Amino acid sequence: MARDLIYYVASTLDGCIAHEDGSFHGFPWDADYGADLLRRFPETFPAHLRGVENSGVENRRFDAVLMGRRTYEVGLQDGITNPYPTLRQYVFSRTMERSPDPQVTLISDEPRQVVRALKHEPGRAIWLCGGAELAATLFGAGLVDKLIVKLNPVVFGAGIPLFGRGIEPTTLMLTDSKVYASGHLVLHYTVKA
Repeated sequence: MARDLIYYVASTLDGCIAHEDGSFHGFPWDADYGADLLRRFPETFPAHLRGVENSGVENRRFDAVLMGRRTYEVGLQDGITNPYPTLRQYVFSRTMERSPDPQVTLISDEPRQVVRALKHEPGRAIWLCGGAELAATLFGAGLVDKLIVKLNPVVFGAGIPLFGRGIEPTTLMLTDSKVYASGHLVLHYTVKA
């Protein structure tokens, strides 16, 4: 049985996952919301943000993460070469010549073929962290099984959209949701076949 590929991503109300320059500043944060995400999705917090008390917490949902080059480079600009050490990390890029870290696998091949193979390996779900172009490619190929959208109570007005280019209209089924007092929502969707 194939593993699920889950696009787990933060979004603004106007559908942006980052500013036009790829930065993430401006997403509102709330301690209760953050603590709940850390409890439910600990492996999705970069190691430098997990804190010592949470560094040994076991993965709950994922054992691999997929990133586009621009998503990976956000941490790389701050010297973070191994952001998710408890996950197998794959960075898709046609322009990077080599991985800056032995724990990060650089893939220049066609992503659809690689992800199809990963989905048939044993293990937990695979986290599609971003970016928007990679998400559009994999979603368009029918490889994304679920979306978990962390909807933030903010609008950017402009930025990088949830999907980097047009995708076919697709029906999603809401399977779970959680509303926080801060105005954040976490929405779980399954892609209808």
